[in-house]
Formats: sequence, structure tokens, C-alpha cells
Amino acid sequence: MKHRIVVLGAGYAGAITAGRLAKRLHRDDVEITLVNGDPEFVERVRLHQLAAGQDLRPRPLREVYAGTGVRLRVARVASVDADRKTVALTGERGPETLDYDTLVYALGSTTTDHGVPGVAEYAHNVAGKQDALRLRARLAELEPGGTVLVAGGGLTGIEAATEIAEARPDLKVSIAARGGVGDWLSDKARRHLSAVLDRLGIAVHEGADITRVEANGVVTAGAGRIPAQVTVWTAGFTVHPIAAATTLTVSDTGRIVVDATMRSVSHPDVYAVGDAALAEGAGGRPLRMSCATATPMAWQAADALAARLTGRKVQETTIGYATQCISLGRRDGILQRVTHEDEVTSTVIAGRGGARIKELICSAAAWSISHPTMLMPSRRRRLVATREAEARLVTT
Repeated sequence: MKHRIVVLGAGYAGAITAGRLAKRLHRDDVEITLVNGDPEFVERVRLHQLAAGQDLRPRPLREVYAGTGVRLRVARVASVDADRKTVALTGERGPETLDYDTLVYALGSTTTDHGVPGVAEYAHNVAGKQDALRLRARLAELEPGGTVLVAGGGLTGIEAATEIAEARPDLKVSIAARGGVGDWLSDKARRHLSAVLDRLGIAVHEGADITRVEANGVVTAGAGRIPAQVTVWTAGFTVHPIAAATTLTVSDTGRIVVDATMRSVSHPDVYAVGDAALAEGAGGRPLRMSCATATPMAWQAADALAARLTGRKVQETTIGYATQCISLGRRDGILQRVTHEDEVTSTVIAGRGGARIKELICSAAAWSISHPTMLMPSRRRRLVATREAEARLVTT
């Protein structure tokens, strides 16, 4: 009988894992089934663009995996039984159950309200394609002079606020953060960010602890009320509760605890990749939820599983970081150099050069979905390649 591999989720991590497994293993020996709720691959790192009115290139998963042997099942995951090795689905065929020999859990993350009242009822977000489309429709309804508040000063909040402000200069856009907007960045990067926010006319509310979201704005603990016709909530992400409802060992945040090969520490027939996994990175720190870590986690999991199934030596590679990239609309951006442990350095490329590098990285991430056999680079090779790419882009 063929070894049955079921991959749950076709975000960056799940999609790359499925494709890489198909290249590493023979279809006479394995049966790979990819389960996803959407028939298309969604470029999550571009959802702020979709929300701002831009159309994204469609990437049907059946075309992506044509000829690979990967079977696509368009369905929602209802539950996982890690002891019986089954997955309950709800899809076009109604309720059904899939059996597996190895499971790759890559269901990603979604937005969280952190217990703030009114978020679910009144706020929009860009955590998923349908969420971004609903925000897009709402923004289209706003007349000139309409007000938009982005809640959250992290990467998602900054990208959403600048994208909306650039696409709709007729709107009054503001951003609110409990701490500082982009306060983890280096001084140089923060100065550039501040200049861009000012150029785009984005009002900044720092130290704004939002305690409630209402239909026409938010209430903060210290600054009173910030009015807004549309509130966009970007203040954090959380994983889906499916894993926490199983017997898998999970963290206090519901992420599946894995070893260096992305294998569950409690169930050796389960691998977890992407936002859903709690994996140790460089310096012993947990890898943060990001596209930057989803891809190497997928490489690691696919290669380790393929090696175990074929009797080869399992290679382990510590996953680290090289840069943080932020788009500030279509014509501006920031590339912040970081250490392998994700600590910011003084090296920054900003402006059009930063925007071009960010676009290159986003395009490469989408390209890797249909080209999953790119070798996992060592830290040295990755850093050298990144520096060379930066140098080319800055000088052209």
C-alpha cells in the first residue's frame, strides 16, 4: 500500500511542503493529498494590496500541482484525531473523513481580538482573502473625506495603512498602536517610516491602548475616543484552535511543539510547519509567525520526512533570519537588516530600493510554490545571495 501523506493548508508553508514532497518521493510509493479551503493559492503577504483595490494574479492550485501527483481536496478541516490518524473535513461532498499515515499540519493563523470588545462586530482585517475583499468593498463605499483607522503598529498595520493611504489619498487614514508604530526598527528605519507616514498624511496615535471598538471608531484607555468610519484590526494573530483540541503537545498559544525537523514532539507521524508550529530558531528563540520562516520550515519538514521514508540521513538546519521587509505603498519600502537571531542592525535600504527588494521577495515567495525543489541554503549562502540582490537593485 502507498504511504498516505495528508497536508492540511495550502498557505506558503503547506503548499511548498506538498510540492517538495512530490519531487522528493515517487508517486508509486506515496499518495499526497493537499486539503485547502480555497481552490487558489492566496498570497497572504499581498492581502493589504487586495484590500486597497488592487487585483492579484490568480493562482489555481490545480494548475500549480498539475502533473505532480498531488491530489487537491477543496474542503475545510473540522477536526484532527492524532491517535486514530484521521482528519474530519467539510466540503463539497459534505462531511467526510481522511485517513493518513503522516500528517503535515499547516493551517496557519488568523486575527485575534485579544479580548477587546467590538472587534468581531465592527472591525475589518486582512488576515484572509475574504476578509480583505470585505474591507475592499467597504472602502469603496467611502466618500472623499471618509475616515479609516488601522489598529496595530506592527508590519501588517504599517503596510495596510500606507497601502490604503496611497491608493485613496482622498481618505483620512490614521494608525494607532499601544506602543510605538514600528518601534522595533532601527533609528534610521524609523525616521524613514515617520517621513513616509507624514508624506501620506497618515495621523499617528502612539501609546493608544484600545479598550473597545465601536461602529464609528475606537475607545482608548488614555487618549479617549478616535473616530473612524472604518476600523482595520491588525493587532495580532493567533492559530486556529483545531490543534489544541487534539492530543498533540501544543504551546500555551495553541501552536504544535516540534523538533528541529518540524516533527511533533508527541506524535512522530505528525509534522507542523508555518504559523501553526512552535519551532526553535537561531539563538534558541521560537520562530515568529511570518512568510520568512514558513518557507524554510517547509523545506526542513519535507526533506526530513522524505529522508525518513527512504532510509536516508535526516539533515537538520537551524533556521534564522536575514532581513525584515516592509512595503510602504507601491513606490516605497524599508529593508531592515537583522541578525540571524532577528535583532535589528544599523543597515537599512529605504525608499524605492526598499520597495523593489520587497516586491522581489514577494514574487519569489509566490514563485517558490510552483518550484518547491530549490535547495535550502546555508546561512552564509542566503546572506550572500541577499546582499548581492540588494546591491543589484540599489544600483539599477
